[in-house]
Amino acid sequence: MKRYRTVLLLMTLLVLAACSYDSKIIDEEGASWYKDQDWYNGLNITPHESINKSEFLQQYQKNPKWWNEAFEFLKTHDLNTLATGKYVIDSNNVIATVSFIAPAMKETVAWEAHRNFNDLQYIIKGRAQMGIAAITDPGTKTITPYSSDDNEKFTVSQGKYYNAGPGSFFIFSPKEIHRPAFKRAGYDSIKKIVIKVRVS
Repeated sequence: MKRYRTVLLLMTLLVLAACSYDSKIIDEEGASWYKDQDWYNGLNITPHESINKSEFLQQYQKNPKWWNEAFEFLKTHDLNTLATGKYVIDSNNVIATVSFIAPAMKETVAWEAHRNFNDLQYIIKGRAQMGIAAITDPGTKTITPYSSDDNEKFTVSQGKYYNAGPGSFFIFSPKEIHRPAFKRAGYDSIKKIVIKVRVS
């Protein structure tokens, strides 16, 4: 019996080691793929440093067509002159919304997350701030349950904040809670685009 347990333990350790090794290879390949930046096909704005690279890789691999359509839209439109409104890029799968707004104060912007769509957000004109927190963080609590409009609201004990402006875009997956585009001192208006990319 003792020998059986020892063999079982050794086999378990070998499986775990193999899985860990595979994960390391996947992480390394993912980092290389992300760094090459072929995935956004010559777009002249860059991904923000806050993007969860491994999660984005998984989302991209599930349906690269939708992501490629989103990046192509950004690449082939003059965002500075693009009219406000909704743009259906791929029916029910990729939808862009352009808005020109006075950003709200931080205290009035709720933390939110989505289940059916990733958010690609880009500040075209002006400057704002973005908040990001992991949905698995133990300090997060739901304050408004998930609803049919693909939205859930949270309180967050620890989040990271970043300046957002022309030049780099953010991506928020369903694994990230975000506090989108709230006021940054000195900027009373912003033009932004949010592209919703469906989760496969």
